[in-house]
Amino acid sequence: MTTRVSTFPLRLPISLKAAIEKLAEADGTSMNQFLVMAAAEKLSAIQTAESYFGARRGRGDRDKAIAFLSRPGGVPPSPEDQLPD
Repeated sequence: MTTRVSTFPLRLPISLKAAIEKLAEADGTSMNQFLVMAAAEKLSAIQTAESYFGARRGRGDRDKAIAFLSRPGGVPPSPEDQLPD
C-alpha cells in the first residue's frame, strides 16, 4: 500500500530550521520525516483535547464547583504528602 503525498514549499526562520535539522539528525530521521511526525503528533494532541473536553462540555455545575471550592476546613496533608524541608 502506498501513501499518497503532496508537496509544498515551507518557509522557516533560519534558527528554527537549524534546530529541526539538529533534532532530526539526533533522531536518525530526515528533516522531512521529523516534520511529518511533529505535525501528526500535534494533530493527535489537538483532536484528543477536543474530544476529551467536548465530551465534558456542559456537564459542569458552576454552583457546585463554587460550593466545593468555598467549603470550610478540610483534612491537613498526611506526613507522606508533606514537602521535605
